[in-house]
Amino acid sequence: MASANTSSPEHGSARTAIILYASETGNSQDVADELGRLAERLHFSAHVCELNAIKAETLSEYDLTIFAISTTGQGDFPANARTFWKSLLLKRLPPTFLHGVNFALFGLGDSSYPKFNWASRKLYKRLLQLGATELYPCGEADEQHPEGLEGTFVPWSLDLRKHLLDKFPLAPGQHPIPDDVRLPPKWVLAHQESTSLEGISPYPGATLSDVESGRQLKDATISPHFIHDPRPIPNTVTATLSANNRVTPQSHWQDVRHLILTVPESIPYVPGDILNITPRNFAADVDSLISMMRWEKEADTPLCFVPNRKSISTNNLSAPEIPFLLKSPGFTLRTLLTDYLDIMAIPRRSFFSNIAHFTNDPMHRERLLEFTNPEYIDEFYDYTSRPRRSILEVLHEFDSVKIPWQQACTVFPVLRGRQFSLASGGKLKKAEGLPGSGDTGAATGTRFDLLVAIVKYQTVIKKTREGVCTRYLAVLEPGSTLKVQMQRGGLNSSVKQLLEPTVLIGPGTGVAPLRSMLWEKAAMATVFRQKRGPDVPLPLGPVILLYGGRNRKADFFFEDEWEQLKGLLDLTVLTAFSRDQREKVYVQDRIREHAGLFFKTLHDLGGTVYICGSSGKMPQAIREALVEGFQKFGKSAGEHGEKEGRVYSRQEAEKYLMDMEKVGRYKQETW
Repeated sequence: MASANTSSPEHGSARTAIILYASETGNSQDVADELGRLAERLHFSAHVCELNAIKAETLSEYDLTIFAISTTGQGDFPANARTFWKSLLLKRLPPTFLHGVNFALFGLGDSSYPKFNWASRKLYKRLLQLGATELYPCGEADEQHPEGLEGTFVPWSLDLRKHLLDKFPLAPGQHPIPDDVRLPPKWVLAHQESTSLEGISPYPGATLSDVESGRQLKDATISPHFIHDPRPIPNTVTATLSANNRVTPQSHWQDVRHLILTVPESIPYVPGDILNITPRNFAADVDSLISMMRWEKEADTPLCFVPNRKSISTNNLSAPEIPFLLKSPGFTLRTLLTDYLDIMAIPRRSFFSNIAHFTNDPMHRERLLEFTNPEYIDEFYDYTSRPRRSILEVLHEFDSVKIPWQQACTVFPVLRGRQFSLASGGKLKKAEGLPGSGDTGAATGTRFDLLVAIVKYQTVIKKTREGVCTRYLAVLEPGSTLKVQMQRGGLNSSVKQLLEPTVLIGPGTGVAPLRSMLWEKAAMATVFRQKRGPDVPLPLGPVILLYGGRNRKADFFFEDEWEQLKGLLDLTVLTAFSRDQREKVYVQDRIREHAGLFFKTLHDLGGTVYICGSSGKMPQAIREALVEGFQKFGKSAGEHGEKEGRVYSRQEAEKYLMDMEKVGRYKQETW
């Protein structure tokens, strides 16, 4: 097959493209899907899949390879790309290993992290080292961009399209498929032979009473429910909710919950690891959508996925949107909308492009297509992301849109799990004898603690918004079951590092992974004392916990535990409550106030700093305060090696912090 850098494929021959994504939360997958549609409109036979699903040596079989790569943790690859990345690092690979591979790459990152877009940049360098040819310059999206990821992706993808048309010219008389022409879906929904739900379960091993439990997810204002989750989601375990306690006063503006979940399995985890929870939609929202689309007659009829004969490409057919349901008998439209499709998501541009084909109202159609026009990217952002407008609200406003039920899975995005940092460590990881867990202590399972802020706020258009997952969690009573998946986090602390001096900075719910780390350290201290006795000095370095909140009385989470942990560790607790005095005080102010203590712990004792919590301005403010402290107390060597040299320059202070990053002593986990 011809390479794009030497010659174009012959006119009329199959043009093939593979679009590969590395995604932790789904953003890169969304970008990959959009790039797949872009390639199809240029008459490529396009295949979209995660990086781990492909072998690097097969990439030369495609005319075009496009990567969409997210960065996670401390500059790491997402889990669904690590196997592929490791395969590229083998020393035996020759510099011609990827010769003939023509690629474009788009990275997704967050500039509040020190290692911004690190994964995509590492992949880019390695691809070139192995002989791949860059077809078009890399693009980089920044979560902090005023217009979100779209602000960078849209112009980059438009320029990529122009470049591909030049590099892969179409046959005479052939034209790109216009944006206002809908690409036929590869899979559609169809009726099963049986037309009744009687005796058929939407879930293998589930009963109809399990299905009914899904319909209990009514409006969030009513009392909680015991709800069983029987979904056969791959790579998940069923966890039982043992506690769901509000830890902020009822009068406080924010509802924060301490959740405790247990599983009978023994699942090891370490500080910084993450629990992924797949939420479910509420029956009231599902009923509203079914009514709007006039799907009442189809809502409870058994369905299945079938390949679409009208699809322009049946070669190398991708899996359906929810692949594990392909062999699941008898799921229904109501099941899909409740358990698998995200009808409350903020819509992407492709959603508007899709639904514009399902209206007979010319004004609605024109308006919907405007949102897909790159020239109106500002207006699109103002309509969707800024007011956090949901798909369901969009359909209410454009009520002439009637989506065929057969294409529901093509139009609505898949409901993805949400990630929460684990707040438990050490002895708290054991599920013995927890209230409500049904555990008598005879068997030991695993306990997962979470500290979750229930997302509920008013937008710029005075609409109340609620987070899809936290709204779901808020109404669950102890005894309910959830589908969860334990994932490795990005803090990556070795046992040696846990023993060393540590600075933990975590405003608000950012304290969750830090609590995990403190209890892990406490467990190490307990084991040491049991072996060596109480009089032998602990081999653990000092720990500083810097916590930030609004009010000590309202949101000083786990205050009693910090006092308890002081008896087990050399722990100093500093607090910054911004609203407890006239002048606002933040964590960066406490760093400046105690600059000597932080300098001693991080510089003189060689400690590690962990920063957890909200992304955006907070991590940068902390970084600046630490640099100022290094500059104030740091001393360069004198001319003849004397200890008392001049103080650090700004450049030297910044270099010290960057050197901490390079050796893994500066870690950030923000969201």
